[in-house]
Amino acid sequence: MNEDDKNQREIRYAEGGTCNSNPGNPNNSKKTTEKSSNIAQKAAQEAKAASDAQNIAGQQAARQVKTQLAEKAVQAAKAAEEVLSGKKVIVDQLQEEVREAQSVVQEESASMEQEQANVNAAVQAARQSQDQLKTLTRAMQTAKANAANAQAAANGAQKSLREKEELVDAAKRRVEELSSQLKNARQELANTNRAAARASAAASEAKANASRNKRRLENIRKMRTMKKR
Repeated sequence: MNEDDKNQREIRYAEGGTCNSNPGNPNNSKKTTEKSSNIAQKAAQEAKAASDAQNIAGQQAARQVKTQLAEKAVQAAKAAEEVLSGKKVIVDQLQEEVREAQSVVQEESASMEQEQANVNAAVQAARQSQDQLKTLTRAMQTAKANAANAQAAANGAQKSLREKEELVDAAKRRVEELSSQLKNARQELANTNRAAARASAAASEAKANASRNKRRLENIRKMRTMKKR
């Protein structure tokens, strides 16, 4: 298996892991982005190495070797572009998860406000029942029952409010976590863009070197032909 086939296999593995893994798992996303970034950097290094090899070879290199080096640089640039596409998919997925988590926060916040209103109403009812207990001596037993019921309702509403607050806190933590992942993914995307640009530049330089060497060989052949005449 040559280096180009190995790079293509690693790219397919990285992209397959991104599609099949749980988007909400930060460890999977982090491992995938790190692996993809390493592949892109490796591709850029191979493209640069191919270009450097051409410069060292000079006029002593054969035309076929120059052509193979240029093709290798082009393939490395294509590999970097494929990794860049995978990075963009990861960023889109993280942005969608952030939007969903923010929607949950808004919904739970609205529900918490309603629960707070219920608590206030229940507390007010409890106070009214207690006032009735003080002023209505003849309805003491009934007032006590009403107060107990109102207090139970208030306790239940307060418990529900605490549960809602815990859900909102968890959702907020999730938003912060996803925002951090999104920031890291964007940084990885920027790094991959730079690596892809370097690979593309190296490929262009390799093509130009191959073209110049081809013209040199043709000129040398022409000069030899003219000398023989």
